[in-house]
Amino acid sequence: MKRRYGISMGVSPREPLERTAELARAIDERGFEALWFIDFQLGMKDVYAAMNLAAISTDKVLIGAGVTNLVTRHPTVTANATAAVDELSGGRAVLGLGAGWSAVLGAGGAPSKVAELRSGIDEFRQLFSGEPCDLYGSQVRLATATRQIPIYLAVSQPAMLQLAAQTCDGIVLMGAADPEFCAWQLEFIHQGLAAAGRDRSELTVDLFVTMSMDEDRQAALDDVRAWAVSQAATFHPWKRMPPAWERFRPEFERAADAYGLVDHLSLQAEHKHIVSDEFVTSVALAGSRDTCVERIRELWQLDIDRITFALLSGGREQRLAQLADDLIANVEAGGEG
Repeated sequence: MKRRYGISMGVSPREPLERTAELARAIDERGFEALWFIDFQLGMKDVYAAMNLAAISTDKVLIGAGVTNLVTRHPTVTANATAAVDELSGGRAVLGLGAGWSAVLGAGGAPSKVAELRSGIDEFRQLFSGEPCDLYGSQVRLATATRQIPIYLAVSQPAMLQLAAQTCDGIVLMGAADPEFCAWQLEFIHQGLAAAGRDRSELTVDLFVTMSMDEDRQAALDDVRAWAVSQAATFHPWKRMPPAWERFRPEFERAADAYGLVDHLSLQAEHKHIVSDEFVTSVALAGSRDTCVERIRELWQLDIDRITFALLSGGREQRLAQLADDLIANVEAGGEG
C-alpha cells in the first residue's frame, strides 16, 4: 500500500501571498495528499485567502485549515468559507478543527472544552447538510452547502483523542514525533472507536511531524527549537502523559512562562532556547538524513494513515525538495541512498 504524506504550513507576514499558489502547485505536483494551512490571525496571513489561492492552483491535493477553532470564528462563517474552498477546489476541502491555542489565547479567549467541541462538530454536520436546523437560538440554513465536508479534529490528550475517534472523519494527531508517545495516544483513539462502535477504516489518522534534516545536528535542532518550545508550553497543563515524558515537566513550566504567542513558530523567536536538546529530539525529528529516515520508518510501524510534515519558513522550495526527493524517497526505498 502506498504511504500517504501531507504538508502543513502558515503564510508568514513577510511572505507574499502570491507565493502560496506557487508552493501549493509544487506540493500538488509532488504527490502530497493533503495541504493544511495554519489559522493564526495575529501571526500569519489570512488562512482563507491562502486556501483559496491553493484551491485554484492545484488539481488533486486536499486543502484544509490546520486548524481553525470555535472561538475566533463563528461556525456559520467557518462553514461558509470552507464551502467556498470546496467549490474552488472541485470538492477537495476538509475542515480542520481544534480547541484553539495561539489564535484563541492571542485574542484574549479561552480554548474550547471537550463538550463545546462535541457540540461544534454536530453543528458543522447540520450546516453541511444544507437543511434547515435549529442552532444558536434560531433556525439557520447554509445556502452554500453541497456535501458533508470531512471534519478532522486536532487532538493530543486522552479526552480529545476519544472524542475525535467517536465523532470525526479524521484526526490531526499532534504532540510529538515519538513512537512511544504516539502509541500512548493511539490507545485512546482505539478506545473511542470501540465506545462508538466504529470501524478503524472510518477514520483517517494524520500524524503531524515537525522535522529538520541537516548533517549538522545542532543546526537541525536549532531549526525546530522554537516549535519545540511552543509544544512544551502546551504540555504544561497536562494532567496525564506517557510516564517517560514526566521528566520534562520542569521544561514545560519554563516554556509556559516564557513562550511568546505572536512569535509562535518563528525561527527568530526569543523563547526558543528554553528547552533542552533532549526534549527537542524527543518531540521533533532533527538530524541527519539517515536519522530522520529511520525515525520516519519507526513512525510508519504505528497505526496511522498519513504523515504530514510542517513546511517551516526559510527556503521553503528547498525544504520541500529535500522532503520529497531525499527524505521520502529514501523512506520509500528502504532507506538506501
